[in-house]
Amino acid sequence: MQIVGRGASKKFYPGEIWKDNNGVHINAHGGGVINYNGTYYWFGEYKSDTTSSAMVGVTCYSSKNLVDWTNRGVALAVSDDENSDIAKGCILERPKVVYNKKTKKFVMWFHLELKGNGYSAARYGVAVSNNVAGPYKYIHSGRVNPNIYPINMIGKDTVDVNSHYTDMMALKWWTPEWYDAIKKGLFVKRDLASGQMARDQTVFVDEDGKAYHIYSSEDNLTLQIAELTDDYTAHTGKYARMAISEMNEAPAVFKRNGVYWMITSGCTGWAPNKARLFTANNIMGPWKQLPNPCIGKGSDLTFGGQSTYVLNVNGKFIFMADIWRPEHPSDARYVWLPIEFKNNKPIIEWRDSWSLSDFNK
Repeated sequence: MQIVGRGASKKFYPGEIWKDNNGVHINAHGGGVINYNGTYYWFGEYKSDTTSSAMVGVTCYSSKNLVDWTNRGVALAVSDDENSDIAKGCILERPKVVYNKKTKKFVMWFHLELKGNGYSAARYGVAVSNNVAGPYKYIHSGRVNPNIYPINMIGKDTVDVNSHYTDMMALKWWTPEWYDAIKKGLFVKRDLASGQMARDQTVFVDEDGKAYHIYSSEDNLTLQIAELTDDYTAHTGKYARMAISEMNEAPAVFKRNGVYWMITSGCTGWAPNKARLFTANNIMGPWKQLPNPCIGKGSDLTFGGQSTYVLNVNGKFIFMADIWRPEHPSDARYVWLPIEFKNNKPIIEWRDSWSLSDFNK
């Protein structure tokens, strides 16, 4: 596969300041990229200098070559209405935009926490637009699939939550008995009426056009994968659990030769940790964990970053990660690295600089 086009030899410099067309460091953190009509659009969180709360909203940048980016402004603005779910000062993270070929609309999903409530809301949010760069109109937020059990929480390994629920909720956290109860669905039951928690998240559109919402749930203990409706704006009610009780966040999903891959992070706040790799032959699982895909110097801390997205470029893949700087959020840096495959497994190795033409070597 040849990577061609204007600027294929232009270089990426992972971890360095990345300036836009105005000479300003790109401000699109925890984001994702889509290709629409031959132009790439990068959406991410606008980070202020002193807070990670959403004071502006989701920004958009466009590029023909993935290196030179033009600031397209604010795609989704937070609201001055204090009663809005997305009021200025809320927490709005990990925006991902997908294009719906049937409705011809662009749909943005994000993790939302209501202003002044810390991380207790644990909601998803959805916005739509007729134009790729926006503006996007916020339509709703909530938790996932109220009053519905996951498709893989059935049978003898599921705890009888109706008869033992009160006793189980009294278990001491982090004990073997508590872990066992979590695996059998304790927090699924706890959140059944309100819907499942949704924090760090991504959206994946499969080759058949079906879309899936992948998010950290059950107090970040378990990842869940939920099927979306045909218009990509809501859940169908079909969802599954994966990596149960293993504490994963920052999911980034891609598919190659019919095999699904997911790179995640452990839960260590803003601090980096060792990336995790999962694979499956069906998006709903079962998923199998493999060793850390990062190799070489710095690999044990994912080169200082945390996964946010995997971008498919003509059948080749770019791993996107953020180096968070909570003391100066707007100075967070980006780590974009090529994903190579060795023995049919993805490998990510640090490079001080690289270009798309390296994919041909």
